[in-house]
Amino acid sequence: MVIQPTSLAALTWAGAASGSAAESWRIGTVLSARPLGINQDGMMVLQIGALAVEAEAPRSQLPSQFQVRVLTLGAQPMLEVIAPHTPEPAIQVAMRERLPQQNGYAPLLATLDALAQRPALRQLPAYLRPALALLEHVVRTPTEITRGEGLREAISRSGLFLESQLAQSQLDMAALSQEDWKGALLRLASLLDDYLPGRRAATSGNETPPPLQQRGLLPQPRIALPPELLNDDVDALLIRLHGEVHAALARVEVAQLEATTVAAWMIEIPLQGEGGRDILQIQLQQHADAEAGSAWTLGFTIDLPALGPVQGELQLRDLRLAVRLWAERASTVHKLELLFGALRQQLAATGLILDQLSCQQGLPHASSPHSAILLKTMA
Repeated sequence: MVIQPTSLAALTWAGAASGSAAESWRIGTVLSARPLGINQDGMMVLQIGALAVEAEAPRSQLPSQFQVRVLTLGAQPMLEVIAPHTPEPAIQVAMRERLPQQNGYAPLLATLDALAQRPALRQLPAYLRPALALLEHVVRTPTEITRGEGLREAISRSGLFLESQLAQSQLDMAALSQEDWKGALLRLASLLDDYLPGRRAATSGNETPPPLQQRGLLPQPRIALPPELLNDDVDALLIRLHGEVHAALARVEVAQLEATTVAAWMIEIPLQGEGGRDILQIQLQQHADAEAGSAWTLGFTIDLPALGPVQGELQLRDLRLAVRLWAERASTVHKLELLFGALRQQLAATGLILDQLSCQQGLPHASSPHSAILLKTMA
């Protein structure tokens, strides 16, 4: 914003400009300023440096104290208001801190599997073993999430809503922290911090990935541990686990921070599968709809060893439902299409009107309506 004084409050500008009071007014000089009020002519009176001047009232309110930089001189100089430094919003600070730390759950789940198969795990301190068991306990089963109430519970205990639930005084906080994914991560992280002080494994890669909402849905396959970690060196696995637990915590917190800025939720649910653990990723968004009043879109993706990557999108507007599925493998498309008849009957029994039900081979291009310019930072 530029201020152009028209005159001194009590003297003419031209006369004062030649006096000692204006000696400090040179192009580029930064001067302290403060508003003194509005005079009877509707002009704003400002004290700038040692002078009191009149200026047209600016469109926006000026702070009680600010600085100006002299741009031009003359009978009506131009002064640039220097915007005061405003603290960076706390959400942006937290996001910037956690993005380089976060990682997906697949490495953590693989390390948990490897630890569970090590006889030497029984030699760990007694206080550490229950925390590991608790984290495994909160991993959901396919039977649980294929029921409506079970899926609701899995979403509620995914870690995304832990703090808001803890704020409800009627809930059992101890029980909640033992059933919630983030609660279990926090407990294990704290114990590992004590057990392995300063020995957290570094996260791999230098480029910081964008937040989950900006990446869209991405299937996450299981990963295999490096061969050197598949021996009986439990300490090496715990060091790796230490870093992965903190990376998973950062992942949850990034999703929580995103949910405060956009009307959508990115939820990741670890699942106990055959011979390992998998990750169900859900993107849930509510839309304003002029006709239906409100509408919902639920996207999901999962990468199962038996089926390969599968992705889906359900759009619900009032009682009308559209379902689109994608699968990378042709055999998986065929298996899913064989279930369409039973699915149509189940949906009809609920009173929903099925507008679309399709399955295509190949995965859609990952995209998100919440993408934004994100500078690549180095971890």
